Amino acid sequence: MLLLPATVTIAEARDALRMLAQAVPREPDAEVTLDASGLQRFDTSALAVLLECRRLAQAGGRGFAVRGVPAKLSALAALYGVDVLLFGARTHPAGADQGAAVT
Repeated sequence: MLLLPATVTIAEARDALRMLAQAVPREPDAEVTLDASGLQRFDTSALAVLLECRRLAQAGGRGFAVRGVPAKLSALAALYGVDVLLFGARTHPAGADQGAAVT
């Protein structure tokens, strides 16, 4: 399992991607799994890094998964419509109120 750094903003994205691009081919499993649980600061660059890692895994004929996705990253991915690509399922269905309680 590969770990995302704590910060992936535009300033760190190039280095994070370089590190991950070197590590993806070395992963021994049939599925490349990234652990995002330590991600604390990020912007849309984090989505670009994840999408490129997914592309690299698929180019090598392997699956791709992201674990420990922070809620804000999930919401950002849904906003840009890439949540299904990155996480396998729509994380925030359109029109759903995430904070409302059903009575």
